[in-house]
Order: sequence, then C-alpha cells, then structure tokens
Amino acid sequence: MWSNNSAAPFLLTGFLGSEAIHHWISIPFFMIYFSILLGNGTLFFLIWNDSSLHEPMYYFLAMLSGTDLGMTLTTMPTVLGVLLLDQREISQGACFTQSYFIHTLAIVESGVLLAMAYDRFIAIRTPLRYNSILTNSRVMKVGLGVLMRGFMSIVPPIMPLYWFPYCRSHVLSHAFCLHQDVMKLACADITFNRVYPVILVALTFFLDALIILFSYILILKTVMGIASREERAKALNTCVSHISCVLVFYITVIGLTFIHRFGKHAPHVVHITMSYVYFLFPPFMNPVIYSMKTKQIQRGFIRLFSLHNRA
Repeated sequence: MWSNNSAAPFLLTGFLGSEAIHHWISIPFFMIYFSILLGNGTLFFLIWNDSSLHEPMYYFLAMLSGTDLGMTLTTMPTVLGVLLLDQREISQGACFTQSYFIHTLAIVESGVLLAMAYDRFIAIRTPLRYNSILTNSRVMKVGLGVLMRGFMSIVPPIMPLYWFPYCRSHVLSHAFCLHQDVMKLACADITFNRVYPVILVALTFFLDALIILFSYILILKTVMGIASREERAKALNTCVSHISCVLVFYITVIGLTFIHRFGKHAPHVVHITMSYVYFLFPPFMNPVIYSMKTKQIQRGFIRLFSLHNRA
C-alpha cells in the first residue's frame, strides 16, 4: 500500500551541515552564474552580430554558448533559491522538467563538441573543400541533429517519473533535480530507469569522446605530413581552443562518474561539490578559452567594445 504523500512536492538540499552560512555560499555562486551569463551571452551576441564570424566553426561555438546558457538558466533559479531564500520545495512537475532539460543539455553539449571536432577535421584534412562540404544548410542539419538527439533520447527515462508513486522520503540530495536522484525515491520497478541511462551514456558521451579522439589522431597524422613547421603550428593552433573545451567537459564528466560509482564512502560534500563543478566549470571556462585562444574572437570583442564606446 503506497503512502498518500505520493504527489507531495520534493525537497531540494543545499550544503548539508552548512545551512547557517548558505547566504555566504550564495555569493560566489551568484558571481559564477553572473560570469557565465555575461561570458556566454556576449560570445553568442558577438557571433550573431559580427559578419566576419559567420563561419561554421563560430556557428558551432554559438551553439556551445547557447547550450551553456540553457544549462545555467535551468539550474540557477533553484540553486540560488535554496542558498539565498531557503526555498527548498519544488513541485514534481517542475522537478521532472528541470531534470529533463539538465540531462538533455548535457547530451547536446557533448554533441556540439563532436560537431566542432568534425569542423576541425574537415578544415585540416580537406581545406580546399571546406566551404563546399560545410555549407550553411549542412551546418544547420548537423545542429538540428545534435538538438534532436539530445531532446529525444532523454524522453524515455523522464516520462515514467510522472506516473511513478513516491512513498519514500521526498528529500533530494542536490539543489536541482537529477534523474538518478528522483528515481531512487520511487516505490516502483525502476529497472528500465537504471539500465537505460547506462546505455545512453555509452552511446552518447563515451561514443562522442571516442570519435573526437579518433578524429584528432587523423588530424595529427595530417598535420605531421605538412612540410613547413610554421604551417604545422598554425594548423594545430586552430584546434587548441576546441581541445581545451573537450578536456574541460570530459574530465568533469569522468570525475563526476567516478565519484558516483566508486566514491560511496566519500563525504556528502565531495559529491555535491563535484556536481557543481560539472555544471558550472565548463560553461564558465568555454568563453574564457575561446576569448584567450582565438584571435578572430579577440578582434570581434575589440570591434564590439570600440563601437560601444563610440556610441
């Protein structure tokens, strides 16, 4: 017999044992969120408005910024709500929706990084055919495919959450809703919800990472065949920003996976901190990496601010 609290709202959790200083903890979180919104928002606006950046590489970068903005805007309200206002209650519908977008956007980000690797692969392996292969319509199709994969693949495990009964504690372990957190509270057979994400991770994150690695092996092989040392350095330099973003993203994914799988005895704060690193570090670093490493972006920023100053 299920308890009649099945439809009761869930309770989000901040930093256990540090509730008294949640308002202080909220200050760095607010600053990080603001930096992410400013950095990615400016980058997105710059690519949208600067015609010299209307190339496939920058279209994919705009998609990356858009995904990072989406992830930030999805988690920010509940995280700051818990830390600043002690607003822990979240309705089940809102919780499942937030969970859907969090997991969807993570898969979209992985797909965008894969698309960017494809862009670098074409640019270095077949530079003369780059514009004929990566036409605007093909870039749009790749972008649409990446979005469709993310938005469709997360539907199967999220839908059952709506009809599961919840008779156990309604307390979640984060200040946002994650599928793996919510499903554990269900008083139902959750075999599908346990197995499906494992297969999905293997077919998305793991497969994407393998393809990116393989593409860079081929890129390196091509670059090593270039006679001029200067040309080799120039070709590799166009990949540095992307490689950095890939490493930031997948190292945090691997770190979070290891903590969840093998860190069962690690303190709760380690799990929570690693989750925040996963959600905040890549969106924070991506605009920084591209601003520091890409001359066209730097020039775009200079043009943008010089126009603003003139105005």
